[in-house]
Amino acid sequence: MLRKVLFVVTAGCTVLGTTGCSSVMTHTGPYQGYYPGTRASMQVLRDKDSNWCIRPLAAIDLPFSAVMDTVLLHYDYFRRDSNTDEDSPRSRMLHHHEHAPAHD
Repeated sequence: MLRKVLFVVTAGCTVLGTTGCSSVMTHTGPYQGYYPGTRASMQVLRDKDSNWCIRPLAAIDLPFSAVMDTVLLHYDYFRRDSNTDEDSPRSRMLHHHEHAPAHD
């Protein structure tokens, strides 16, 4: 009985931990509007330069990100007036690499 409960809890945590990845990633940075995770997954699916192995993952993630974005809709509404000039860690990293001196 304990093994069955442990299995169900572990499987449930695994499923919950891997759902809505795009949504979670986009909500950790600056405000990006409503449904940012869903838009990010759709962008990966539409982009012709997306790697062949990432597209199926984005397709699997899309419905979970839509659900997670819906759950976080009140949070997005709360943040709608926040400063959008605040850079995400990714934006700061790209900015740093663009302005870093070239190494020979």
